[in-house]
Amino acid sequence: MVDHHSVDVGGVRLAYQVSGPPKAPPLILLHALGEDAADWDVVAPVFAHSWRVYALDLRGHGRSDWPGDYSLQLMRDDVLGFLDALALDRVDLMGHSMGGIVAYLFAEEYPQRVDRLVLEDVPVPRPREKAVPTRPDGNLTFDWEMVLALRRQVDTPDPAWLERLSEITAETLVVAGGPGSHVPQNGIIELARRVPRGRVVTIPAGHLIHNAEPTVFVEVVMRFLRPSDDGPVAGPSLQVGDGDPLRNG
Repeated sequence: MVDHHSVDVGGVRLAYQVSGPPKAPPLILLHALGEDAADWDVVAPVFAHSWRVYALDLRGHGRSDWPGDYSLQLMRDDVLGFLDALALDRVDLMGHSMGGIVAYLFAEEYPQRVDRLVLEDVPVPRPREKAVPTRPDGNLTFDWEMVLALRRQVDTPDPAWLERLSEITAETLVVAGGPGSHVPQNGIIELARRVPRGRVVTIPAGHLIHNAEPTVFVEVVMRFLRPSDDGPVAGPSLQVGDGDPLRNG
């Protein structure tokens, strides 16, 4: 069963979904730009057999507050405030696309709080060609001003983000979407190589891996989070099988 809650973090209300046994180890899920906690609904029930799963609506998204003040660093610190508010000390952390950027910024800044880190099709923090996004028609489930603010950061990231990847101490699995993804795959491989305990797995499903290939995604991530006696899921790289506003164009 999924429960819906919210918590005040520094004056910002963060909504979240929680499922799984209350005493199970915590797993935090961070969604992509323009999504919300429900984006994980296809895979969260499987993880909830072994983890207490917390899927957040990051600020400016879904049922969380839209405060008008946005940055990836603020989202990173919202995650810290969330963990402190719920008395969660050390967690497994998983993020998709923008949520993956928030996740690695958190793991850089607060390495003692992350046990294992999963980054799903996350761009390496290098400058890229700027493109002006077009606002979708109709009512949105996210703040468009948030999209514009975060796109500026992703287009021109702080150089320290790249350098500090080497400070991440967590075992890290980087899941790449393969040639069907708009995210440059050589950058994803670079990101994994810069993390001291990082490895990369390619599931050629495009950018939306956990929705396009949920069974394979869950299998790969579960083998990483709970490695068998035979060892971890991969060496440095493994190939498996055959709508996010972060994309250019």
